[in-house]
Amino acid sequence: MVGRRIPSSAHWLRAYCSTSCLILPPPTMALHSPPCLFQPLGNPASSCQKWSERLDAGLRKPHVHGRQAADEEGFLDSYGRMLHRYVGSSSSPPGARSLQLELTKLGFVGDLFLSNTLVNLYAKSGNLTVARQVFDEMPHRNAVSWTCLISGHSQWGQPDEACRLFRSMVSAGFPPSEYTFGSVLRGCQDSGPRSLPLGAQVHGVILKSGYSLDPVACNALISMYGSCSLDSMVSVRRIFEGAPKGNLVSWNSIISVCSQKGEAPSAYELFLAMQRSDLGLRPNGYTFGSLISATYACPAPRASLFACLLDQLLSQILKSGFLEDLYVGSALVSAFARLGVLDRAKKTFLQMQKRNAVSMNGLMVGLVKQKQGEEAADIFRQVNDPGLVNEDTFVVLLSACAEFSAPEAGKRTGREIHGFITRNSLGDDKVAVGNGLVNMYAKCSAIEEARRVFELMGAKDQVSWNSIISGFDQNGLFQEALTSFRKMRIGDASPSNFTLISTLSSCSSLAFLRFGEQVHCDGVKAGLDLDISVSNALLTMYGDCGQTSESQRVFWSMPDHDLVSWNSMIGVLADSETHLPQSMGVFREMLRGGWHPNRVTFINILVASSSLSLVNQGRQAHALVVKHGLSEDVAVENAMLSCYARSGCIGASEQLFILMSGRRDNLSWNSMVAGYVDNGLLPEAMDLVWLMMNDGQKLDNFTFATVLSGCAAAGALERGTEMHGFRVRSQVESDVVVESTLVDMYSKCGRVNYAARVFAAMPSRNRYSWNSMISGCARHGDAAGALRLFREMQLSQRPDDVTFVSVLSACSHAGLVEEGLQYFDDMAGSYGVEPRMEHYSCVVDLLGRAGMVEEMESFLRRMPMEPNALIWRTVLAACCRTKDRARMALGGLAGEKLMELEPENPVSYVLMSKLFASVGKWEDVARARSSMRTAMVRKEAGCSWVTLKDGVHTFVAGDRSHPEAEEVYRELLLLIQRTRVVGYAPQTGSALYDLDSEEKELLLSHHSEKLALAFVLIRSSSGLPIRIMKNLRVCGDCHLFFRCSSQVVGREIILRDSIRFHHFANGRCSCGDYW
Repeated sequence: MVGRRIPSSAHWLRAYCSTSCLILPPPTMALHSPPCLFQPLGNPASSCQKWSERLDAGLRKPHVHGRQAADEEGFLDSYGRMLHRYVGSSSSPPGARSLQLELTKLGFVGDLFLSNTLVNLYAKSGNLTVARQVFDEMPHRNAVSWTCLISGHSQWGQPDEACRLFRSMVSAGFPPSEYTFGSVLRGCQDSGPRSLPLGAQVHGVILKSGYSLDPVACNALISMYGSCSLDSMVSVRRIFEGAPKGNLVSWNSIISVCSQKGEAPSAYELFLAMQRSDLGLRPNGYTFGSLISATYACPAPRASLFACLLDQLLSQILKSGFLEDLYVGSALVSAFARLGVLDRAKKTFLQMQKRNAVSMNGLMVGLVKQKQGEEAADIFRQVNDPGLVNEDTFVVLLSACAEFSAPEAGKRTGREIHGFITRNSLGDDKVAVGNGLVNMYAKCSAIEEARRVFELMGAKDQVSWNSIISGFDQNGLFQEALTSFRKMRIGDASPSNFTLISTLSSCSSLAFLRFGEQVHCDGVKAGLDLDISVSNALLTMYGDCGQTSESQRVFWSMPDHDLVSWNSMIGVLADSETHLPQSMGVFREMLRGGWHPNRVTFINILVASSSLSLVNQGRQAHALVVKHGLSEDVAVENAMLSCYARSGCIGASEQLFILMSGRRDNLSWNSMVAGYVDNGLLPEAMDLVWLMMNDGQKLDNFTFATVLSGCAAAGALERGTEMHGFRVRSQVESDVVVESTLVDMYSKCGRVNYAARVFAAMPSRNRYSWNSMISGCARHGDAAGALRLFREMQLSQRPDDVTFVSVLSACSHAGLVEEGLQYFDDMAGSYGVEPRMEHYSCVVDLLGRAGMVEEMESFLRRMPMEPNALIWRTVLAACCRTKDRARMALGGLAGEKLMELEPENPVSYVLMSKLFASVGKWEDVARARSSMRTAMVRKEAGCSWVTLKDGVHTFVAGDRSHPEAEEVYRELLLLIQRTRVVGYAPQTGSALYDLDSEEKELLLSHHSEKLALAFVLIRSSSGLPIRIMKNLRVCGDCHLFFRCSSQVVGREIILRDSIRFHHFANGRCSCGDYW
């Protein structure tokens, strides 16, 4: 019995030693001197040879009688049996727990080889806690002990712990083997870019340890750099070129890295180089699989080229017999489907003699990538084979539901799949299925159902959090996305680049700069900030939060850029008023770098050109558009329409619009309408709107908002009322922007009561709604109403800088000095709004209108910034109104400043003339007018216009070109006589000429607004209000005349000048003669 057992044990021991680097102790020493058994030996192979020789020597020794011989025989018998059961057998081991019990029972607890085997078994089975416990209890360890534990943590998704153990191993003085390096590098690879520094250190240790030419270490280095390094191909190629080339695994590793990085040309070049070499290497299934997957990231324009490449590869696969390989066949099916060659994908799928779930899933994934969700679901129904279904099948099916052309149909199919999964308990412990459900519901706009699925998931991984955060962001629930990110960081899950991209998108939408900065810090800590997609999201976030300089810092610190990077940077600069010109410089830098602009690039550049009114640059961009073959891209054409229109080239816009016949979309029509409105061509805009309706084009909220804003600017009440009526009849969905524009239109056209009705009926209001109504009240002299609305606004909306301009303006026109100053003081402290130049101008106007010139002068000295032309113009106007001649010095200073800042502005010369005329300095008035002529500046002619049923009638002071001029002048003379009876007396001080009183009265009597009033009276005898528009401010004489006329004719007269509205009724004005 003994003779039969000992050779058996020796055979297994020798067989294991011949293939392993593990160190076995001699049996006799194991019994008598355990303290010296476990020292690591220098050469594992020679050590194994020694133990084999010693065992053979023991077998050749003469038979030993007595206790020692029996002990040795029992030891060898037990040891050999354990080796046979747990190491040497090709069958699966009975289990780590069984080995641990036998070690304890037979007294081999301290045996190094068997202890390492025990650690290895626990680690491979995923029981890392017990593996670590056994490892810690080992009295002695060697490099193999550490390697087994490191390998287990890498295998079971704990790369950080694997890396930490490697550091401890090196610190303890144990030299790593090639297998140790392979395990720790796999841990670095799984950790991603943040473990690149450690991977580089391991690389250094490999070089020092002499393993730089070892195939195992080199292949692990190639894979690690491929996953962790941003310039991966540089490092990977350097390692590959220095490694032995006779190993197929090395070629496969570098081809796989190229495939993962989407560098298909490099992958195929390496494949050709391998075939042309004289190494005699033949590609295997892994080689073909990597080459096929390299086509997955193929850009759409090159799909046909890659499809041809796959056809050639398929021929070689058929010759090599690898189509029967499930991995290769499944990859081929998926690749053809992804490229849109669906017939070839299905044919390849049917050619496969062996098919599994991966094959069918690959076909369905390709269809999903081609946005053909319904086709993918049909494939699943047609196959109807339970053997071809696994949990990934349901994940793919759920992703197909999100790609249905009809979202409701996709949601309905997704719910059916959800019900099937629930009934069959297929998703109870499958995280991937739960993730698929969350993703499906989120993409089908059923975000609340996605939330419920997520909350009911027992286990969540990184993909789970990414799915719900991305879902919240895509469905506009930005606050919930940020809350989910915060919960994720509190838990154990670490963010990925997808997590950061979705979270930064939500920060951009909410303009949450501080939260975005915290996410940026998380990205830096995780080593993800240099990921090109994360960097793109960062520079967009900073741009949307108004931190353009920070966006530029992120952009220029990026180690590499893609087309999205350039487009994002140009877009951020194009949206910034202060950095707008720099967008052109970045675009030129992009072209110098050899980049080819796409539609997004051109849209951003055209937006920048239109904002800068650079028509020449717009034309150059147009030429580049034609050169790059995008001249018929509707989105680019729409941007060109806007660019030409905003640059004043409305003719070029019209030509382009005509050429777009057949390609126009809603945005094309709206761009053209907006172009007409921006250029003051409201009749043409209205004509185009009617053409839109006749052409069957649906008017959207943007159309209504654009036309209504044009009506507001032109004071075209009738046109605005028509658009309002048409919108009501069209039953367009309620929109807060359009309704706010209606409020603004009615208030600017003199119907503040209509504006109040629209405002009261609005189901929801935003800040623009409140600002429009407050501004309307202020413009119509209703300061009490404006301040009341301001108080109500604070219950639901936070006031902004525009709100305070309206509030301060209301106080200014009503003489509420104390209230206005109090609101100005509270802006920064109570409301967090920093005063801008417009607010300082309002305060200067407030003090100037009240005649508080000294206080105004003191306020000017306290201003934190240098006054601009607007402030000095306000000061000069205030000095013109005051009766204090001692303030001529301040008025003169304001005039000098205006001449320096705006020498081409005629208003400055007019105000200076008025200042001198108010104190009778006619020589100075003459000099001011002479200076105006010398500067070749012409004062805008004062004109007034009224809109009647037959169109718009315009009048200029003293003009007799109107067809009904004689009747107008005759009616005006009668009206002047009637108004004198009720107290009108010409205010000759408003005439800035050195003439006698009669001549001044004659000049004043022919002002354009008086002519317009007389015209309306001869045309209309009804009691409806009379509405007159004027391009300049109304003078004091006309204001008095209109006040008296309202009493004489018994009708309300609404006069809109360049500043505000005056409502005259029964001899009174809404401004209270304080304007």
